Amino acid sequence: MIELDVRGLSCPIPVVKTKQAMDKNPGEPIAVSGETAVSRENISRLATMRKYSIKEDLISNDEYRIILTPAGQ
Repeated sequence: MIELDVRGLSCPIPVVKTKQAMDKNPGEPIAVSGETAVSRENISRLATMRKYSIKEDLISNDEYRIILTPAGQ
């Protein structure tokens, strides 16, 4: 599983880094840790467009972890 930490980064950087991880590691699940609702929504939107399943875990009010799994896995 690819681990991606986008905490402290402003949009669109979290989405860009997630997209890069998807492009460099096709077929691999990706765990994204972040802290803003906007980046969480945008990463989820990207994952949906790319046919990844999404599992979200809220760690605290302002911190999350999203597990993105490619279709077929």
